[in-house]
Amino acid sequence: MIKKLLKWTGIAILAILASITVAVLFLQNRKFDAPYPDIHASKDSAVIAKGKYLVMGAAHCANCHGAVGTEARVNAGEEVPLTGGKHFAIPPGNFYPKNLTPDATGIGEWKDEEIARSLRYGVGTDGRAIFDFMSFHNTSDEDMTAIISYLRSQKPVKYEVPQNEYTVLGRILKAFVIKPSGPSVEVPKSVKTDTSVEYGKYLAFSVANCRGCHTDRDLKTGAFVGKEYAGGFEMESITDVNYVLHTPNLTPDPKTGRIYGWTEEQFVKRFREGKKIEHSPMPWGPFSRLDDADLKAIYKYLQTIEPVEKLIENVLAKKE
Repeated sequence: MIKKLLKWTGIAILAILASITVAVLFLQNRKFDAPYPDIHASKDSAVIAKGKYLVMGAAHCANCHGAVGTEARVNAGEEVPLTGGKHFAIPPGNFYPKNLTPDATGIGEWKDEEIARSLRYGVGTDGRAIFDFMSFHNTSDEDMTAIISYLRSQKPVKYEVPQNEYTVLGRILKAFVIKPSGPSVEVPKSVKTDTSVEYGKYLAFSVANCRGCHTDRDLKTGAFVGKEYAGGFEMESITDVNYVLHTPNLTPDPKTGRIYGWTEEQFVKRFREGKKIEHSPMPWGPFSRLDDADLKAIYKYLQTIEPVEKLIENVLAKKE
C-alpha cells in the first residue's frame, strides 16, 4: 500500500513538474499590448540639447548603455557612444543593455512611438515585456520627446549587442511574473523646471531613479521590499565581485540618515566631487553634470520624505 502511494505520489509530482516546464516554455514569448505615446523626435536644437542634458546627466543612460570600456570616461562625466553591450549578471540571467544609437543594430529601425512605448510601458517592439530596469514610466511628454530627439541625433554606430541569456529563474519570471509596467500617475505634458520640492521629486522619481537603488528590493524579481529611500539594497561591486555595497539611507532620519544635517551647499558640492568609492555603481559622473538648480531641487525633496530609522552599517562589505 505504501509502495503504491509513493509510486503515485512520484507520478503526480513528475506530472506537475512536466506541466510547469511546458507552461514555462510556452509562455517565454508572451505578447502584451500597450498604447503608443504620441511622441515624435524633433530636430529643434534646443530640444536636442535638453535631451542631451537628460540622457548624459540625470537619466545616466551611459552607465548601462555606454560603450564597453568607457567606464572611466563615464565616471569622469564625459560623453560616450551609447552602443551598449556591457554584461550585467544577476539571478534572472545575463543582461546586455542595447545599442541606443540610430543604427540598424540599435534603434535605427524603431519608430519614435515604439521607443516611447518601451520606456513608458515596458513593452518591446515585438510585444514582449521588458524587465523593469528603467524608471521612465512617468517622464513627461516634453522630456520624453527631448530624450528621443537626442538619441536620434547621435552618430549611428554599428554594434551588435548579444542577446540576453536567462537562467531557469529568469525563464520562470518571464513566464509568470514579468509584465509591462506603466505610469503610476497621469503623465504630465511638461514639468516646470525650478528648484521646488515638486520638481525635485519628479527628477528623483521619474528621471534619475534615486528610488530604484536607495530603496531595498528583491534582486530576483526587482520588487521593492523596503521603505522608500531608506537604503539597504545590496549591489555587487562594479570592479570586484568579491565585494558588495549596501545603498545608504537617504531619508531625513536624525539617527541613521546619511545626509541628515547636510546643507544644500554640501549636497551640491558632494555631487561635484564625483566618485570616491571605486566599487560604487552610483552614476557620479553623469550626476556631476546636473546644474545647481536641479541638485537643489532634489535636495529639497529628500528633506520632505518620511524619516526611516534604518542603520546601514556596511555600505561596502566583502562577501562572506
